[in-house]
Parts: sequence; C-alpha cells; structure tokens
Amino acid sequence: MVSMDSLPSLLHSDAEPSTGPADALGAMVAVMEEDVVFGRLHPRERLVEDELMERFAVKRHVVRDALATLDRMGLVERRKNIGAFVRSFSVQEVQELYELRGLLETQAARRIQMPVAPERLDRLIAIQRLHDAAVDDCDARRVFRANLAFHQELFSLAGNETLRKAIAEYARQTHPIRFASLVSPQYRQQARAEHWQMIEALQAGDSQALVDLCAAHLLPSRDAYLDAQKQRA
Repeated sequence: MVSMDSLPSLLHSDAEPSTGPADALGAMVAVMEEDVVFGRLHPRERLVEDELMERFAVKRHVVRDALATLDRMGLVERRKNIGAFVRSFSVQEVQELYELRGLLETQAARRIQMPVAPERLDRLIAIQRLHDAAVDDCDARRVFRANLAFHQELFSLAGNETLRKAIAEYARQTHPIRFASLVSPQYRQQARAEHWQMIEALQAGDSQALVDLCAAHLLPSRDAYLDAQKQRA
C-alpha cells in the first residue's frame, strides 16, 4: 500500500548519484531502469562497464553491483565472458509473461472486497490525479512512477501482500517490453482513462467490470512490443 506521504519521493526520485556508495548504486539502478523503460537503452544493447563508470562517475564494483541488481530485476542479461546486455524477449516469452500477469492481476481484482472503504478509494483517486497531472504535463518519467503507484495501491486492496509483490515483480520484468506504450501520448491517455474506469468500477462495487478492465489494460503494451518485433523481422 502506498502512503500519501511517500508519493512525492516516489514520483520524483533523485536521478543523480548522491555522496554515499549505497546512494550511488540506488541512483544508478533507478536511472538505468528508466533508460530501459523509455527505450533509451534498447533490447540486446550491450552495457559496457567502462562507459557506465564514466557516465555515472562510479567505480567498477558499483557498476557491477548495479548490473547484478538489474539482472535480478529481469532487465539485464549477463553472459559469462561476453558481458551484460539489455534483456530481449522472444514472442513466446512475451506471451507467457503477459498471460501470467493477466492471471495474477485478475485474481487480485476478484479478491477485492466490495464496497471498498472510502479512505482507500480516496487514496487511489489522489494517486490517479497525480497520474493525470503527469500525463497533462507530458512528463513520461512522472507518468511511469505514478502508474506504478496506482497499480501498487489498487492491488493492495486485495489484502494479499504476497500476491501484490508477485504482481509488482512480473510487472517489473516487462519494463523492457512496455517502452513503446509508455512513450506514446496516445497510450498514456488510454491508460489514464482506464484507470478512472477502474475507480468507477470500485465505486459501483462492480467486481466483474474491474476484472475485465484489468485484463484489457495489459494488452496495449504487449501488442505494441509484438508489432515492433514483426516490423524488425
């Protein structure tokens, strides 16, 4: 569950390395995560340690720790004696990941007890208004962070923290797949409208409508990536 006090830091996380080693590592990972999300780093692109050391002004061990963290997050692949690359996906992998996300997210939607407490709805609406503002400002970075916060809060309503964490983990693994939709103003407007439809379903106590919306909400990013794969083939 997202607290309202945590939203400013969540939506405006510092992108510059700070003074301490842990801060430098965390900042580097956050920036590279966003580079993957927004397509500044492309699937199968090689990540050269010397270039990353220079870019982030960090030592080699920090770069290697960052690449290991990104590997665990499912964003980077490391190959022995070859190096690290931005993760790429086969058509089958994309379909399997999104099938699993659909199962998890629709199950979470089904588990939400209606009616939802007004204070929980108010919190979700407040997050969505931050998402609206980011979309209006064409600020892709804030859109990305607000979108994460919205779904974290939404699926926390299911009352199963293990399920919520699983949803977040597999959503993160699809970051390299989602860049085509996240950078598109059309897709951002569509996501915004669907978020409000989810809120309306919660307000109406319509569980099936919420389940259907959650299932459909996943499709644009999956289909955009698969279409791009076909065009490159």
